[in-house]
Amino acid sequence: MKFSTDRESLLRALQLVTGVVERRQTLPVLSNLLFVAKDGALAITGTDLEVELIAQISDGIEITQDGEATIPARKLADIWRSLPDDASVKVEASGDKAIVRSGRSRFTLATLPAADFPRVENSPGDLEFSLPQKALRKLIDQVSFSMAQQDVRYFLNGMLLEVTPQLIRTVATDGHRLAMATLTDAGGGNDRSQAIVPRKGVLELGRLLDNEEGDVTVQLSSNHLRVTQGTFTLTTKLVDGKFPDYEKVVPKDAGRAIIGDRESMKQAFARASILSNEKYRGVRLIVDGELMTIQANNPEQEEAEEVIPVDYEGDRLEIGFNVSYLQDVLSVLGTEQVQISVSDANSSALIEGMGNDDAVYVVMPMRL
Repeated sequence: MKFSTDRESLLRALQLVTGVVERRQTLPVLSNLLFVAKDGALAITGTDLEVELIAQISDGIEITQDGEATIPARKLADIWRSLPDDASVKVEASGDKAIVRSGRSRFTLATLPAADFPRVENSPGDLEFSLPQKALRKLIDQVSFSMAQQDVRYFLNGMLLEVTPQLIRTVATDGHRLAMATLTDAGGGNDRSQAIVPRKGVLELGRLLDNEEGDVTVQLSSNHLRVTQGTFTLTTKLVDGKFPDYEKVVPKDAGRAIIGDRESMKQAFARASILSNEKYRGVRLIVDGELMTIQANNPEQEEAEEVIPVDYEGDRLEIGFNVSYLQDVLSVLGTEQVQISVSDANSSALIEGMGNDDAVYVVMPMRL
């Protein structure tokens, strides 16, 4: 295999595909990227057996000899990144060695047999639809922070993707909070389809979508999700499990509404959180009339208090929350005003942006 190119033509592809590769691997070949040169194009594949990313590159590349090889991912990416911006590069692989040449630089890397590189099965999708990549990126960004990490309830370590003929919805929860984002006037299929995308697949998909114009194609099968964006194809296995009934979690009778300026709330929570308990991160909200008092303290007997104006009609309310959960929600809401609705001091809070119903958040209260 021989090809020549310039640094820029392969830089983004190498960085994205290398991101899929885990640092610690059970199979040595999984630390490598698979390069396949044929028909004037180069395909670069990285996988960890759960997520696979393939980059197809034909622009700015010249194939002088077809072939395939696996090259160490991180070493090659580090070499590529460290080359001068306008560098031209030649790569040649034969036997168990790959040689990278650029100017007066020469690097020899050990390769492994391409035949040993595992491929994700290419099963046809049961459901296929397209949507703007900006829209899919937004659906992911609005909920991904609520995914659980290494929870024994493995089905929470990911994001629910739900597709109906009328809408596309993403939901994530870690048992203490829930995030739900909906894209209406989009969708596919004839009925309701659900899939749990694993945490790593969600994060890699978020990195792949670059907020540029253009659509992505999504294929959903019983055990795989495949997303094609331009020259990239990301395939991830799905989590085999049943996601909780999220509709039962969203409060229906949260009658007490606290409305305030999102940026003022966000800054007040950030300041109060400095003196909250580092382990439990609890803050107390006291809402009375048109003022909300935010109180925090820690085992060192230190205290913080913030007072901000709000719109609130109702009896005095005192309720506790994990301040990090509130900060996460306020960071992704895009509206100027935010509404926090509760029914009483022991009920979950429903948080949403005023005048924007495409995302809602549920946060469980804390006893302080």
